[in-house]
Amino acid sequence: MPLLEESTVLGGLSINVPVTIIGQKWGCSLMIAQGSAAFVTPQLLKESMSQYCSKTWATSKLGLINGNGPSGICLSYLLSGYRPYMAPEAVHPNPVLHNKLEEGRHFSIVDQDLEYLTEGLEGRSSNPVALLFDTLLHPDADIRFDYPSVLHWKLEKHKSIPHLVLGRGPPGGAWHVMKGSMLTISLDNWMELPGLKLKDWTNSKWRNLMNDRATPEEIASYYKDYVKIMGLQKNFVNNTWVTSVSKWQQDQENVKDKKSVKKDVTMQQLPATENGPSHRLWEVRGYQRIGDGSHVPFCLFTENVVLATGTYDLPARLGVEGEDLPFVFHSISAFESAIKSCKVNQLSDPVLIVGAGLTAADAVLCAYHHKIPVIHTFRRNVTDPGLIFKQLPKKLYPEYHKVYRKMCKQSHATSHPNYTSFPESCIVSFQPDMKCILQSASGENLALNISMALVLIGTYPNLSFLKEHGKYLGIDPSKPISCKQNPIEIDPFTFECTKEASFFGMGPLIGDNFVRFLKGGALGITRCLVKRLKKKGSLISEIRSDEG
Repeated sequence: MPLLEESTVLGGLSINVPVTIIGQKWGCSLMIAQGSAAFVTPQLLKESMSQYCSKTWATSKLGLINGNGPSGICLSYLLSGYRPYMAPEAVHPNPVLHNKLEEGRHFSIVDQDLEYLTEGLEGRSSNPVALLFDTLLHPDADIRFDYPSVLHWKLEKHKSIPHLVLGRGPPGGAWHVMKGSMLTISLDNWMELPGLKLKDWTNSKWRNLMNDRATPEEIASYYKDYVKIMGLQKNFVNNTWVTSVSKWQQDQENVKDKKSVKKDVTMQQLPATENGPSHRLWEVRGYQRIGDGSHVPFCLFTENVVLATGTYDLPARLGVEGEDLPFVFHSISAFESAIKSCKVNQLSDPVLIVGAGLTAADAVLCAYHHKIPVIHTFRRNVTDPGLIFKQLPKKLYPEYHKVYRKMCKQSHATSHPNYTSFPESCIVSFQPDMKCILQSASGENLALNISMALVLIGTYPNLSFLKEHGKYLGIDPSKPISCKQNPIEIDPFTFECTKEASFFGMGPLIGDNFVRFLKGGALGITRCLVKRLKKKGSLISEIRSDEG
């Protein structure tokens, strides 16, 4: 079996990911996330493969992560040994929290009692650790945009946990597929990751340094560069797809793929845990797409799994007749492509836009810029307090409030060129003759001529690699996992799934949809893993220079 080269080709291997290297006790984690990622260093894989070839295995300790978006990147940063401390002379504007921080000034935040530090904190996230990390990185962010962080970061290599990040594309995850010139919803410093200010990174790269919001392309480039600048690239393996994550049992004698498992790893070669044989391991299977387009399968064994896939994979559907017709699309990129190819223009029939979120608003703005007529339909009343526009300050988001005004004032009840809204309406069907049947708020069915339809009503994560597509992990196990409606249920401090031990969730999957707050998951999970390693007496005590 070939060894894994520095190019991080996984090539047809089957290894135990979280391992203790002979002579040194090492815990290892693998992550799975949007863009896809998993944790275990290529060098660690090399040494594991060397041990495999000599038929020597170390003790299993930790796990695997899937996802290389900002969630996975931030977790990799902390697992790589970067530790946040209270900065010298720093004063947090919250006096109660400041006093608590002073008590542990000489200790990393990772090594402190998070439940104690989070007591009494309030904010725009429902997770206490997310609120804590946010207020340490951006104190009073909702009041004062430029208040400096009270943290400073130290790289403590002896505290790192070897890990691997498996990703479908380059680091940054879904941000690399969010095309267009629209600005991010969050202020630019809320998009940044620990240790590298976004404006310090930009230097002269931006076209408008006076703007406090960046484009998706700029953010994607920042995340990709962040991994290199912080020295994390050795942990990332690109072009990988995870196809299954399941519990591996010692008694899997009768599984149909027993032969493929035993082909690379015999029962005797798998490590034992503190509780006896390796009955608590997770088996992670997938493939890596290499240069010639072929797929090379891999199989990893790990004690812990972290899900960080985000929720951008699968578009939500209306479930109506004709939704699969060729003029019905579920992404704004299809609209941009139609504009570039002149399939729609000022003289076309209206473009139908379905949805009342920010993506739908972006499509309206795109149409407005190109003077393309729009029919905009959505289920809610324009006065509904749940509309996202109600939560955005007008001065910071004038373009979205422009769309909202159109939604309120340019309804079908009045005549307006280029834009007509249908509040409290729903789509009945799409017809092959380029017509949409729409039911208005009055209950009347209308047949509308359209040039194309954009159904932009949200997205769901692709958790097909889990049993039941991960539904059993949700707050309501009868429904699909959804950021807003049915997130994965976790312990709020460790981020471990309440319905599956040694299984963690972070980011949009648990309801933290903003980069500003998903960073809390990295703190909580790192704290949990470090605490468990210390309890087992297995925290890395020293690291060879070639592993740094």
